Amino acid sequence: MAKSPLGLDSQTVAAAAMLKRAVDLDSESRFQQALVCYQEGIDLLLQVLKGTKDDTKKCHLRKKISGYMDRAENIKKYLDEVKEDGKYHKQIKIEENATGFSYESLFQEYLNETITEVWIEDPYIRHTHQLYNFLRFCEMLIKRSCKVKTIHLLTSLDEGFGKEQQTSGLKEIKESLMNHRVLLELEYSSSIHDREIRFNNGWIIKIGRGLDYFKRPQGRFSLGYCDFDLRPCYETTVDIFHDKHTRKI
Repeated sequence: MAKSPLGLDSQTVAAAAMLKRAVDLDSESRFQQALVCYQEGIDLLLQVLKGTKDDTKKCHLRKKISGYMDRAENIKKYLDEVKEDGKYHKQIKIEENATGFSYESLFQEYLNETITEVWIEDPYIRHTHQLYNFLRFCEMLIKRSCKVKTIHLLTSLDEGFGKEQQTSGLKEIKESLMNHRVLLELEYSSSIHDREIRFNNGWIIKIGRGLDYFKRPQGRFSLGYCDFDLRPCYETTVDIFHDKHTRKI
């Protein structure tokens, strides 16, 4: 196993870094993110424990793991209570030109194997780049651990020259999703204004700009053209809620 300059193996270093991140997030009351880091850090420490032969070190590791597990369990209970009461609310402020906010980075905390249905309400899935944004969002759902069977999209219909492009683009996405056994249900509304994404595990994400918060890349061969974590964003606000009684749009 690879050693660091201080003589620590790579798993121990990774566990320490992850748990430090968890404690920092915990102190900032960012409990959902802290819980994920605690869980990952604990898993890493358990791997270190398995490879440790010294009894004194084993005892020390067990105490540390027990302490982190107790804190993680308390955070989980708190979050469950907040979700049960329908009081969970987290806000993310995306600054102008900020990076690191790809769909994967923004949504990964809230996607799990219990998700089978998604509702998207966004009036601007019309132009080419907006259709690509929706396609990327669908790709993320397919790649993640969730078992999505149905995606509902409520958007507005382009009444101008872009109508044919919009309808043909969405038809192609629908057909492509069917190859993955996912049904895309389309609905159009002329009065839609709000942007909202709902998952049937109870998470609700409201993005001020909807899915269209990325800026155009500087060029076809500039960083951020392919990797959207490197793509600058427009300023917007993301509000995240949890509601055990998820309604359908």
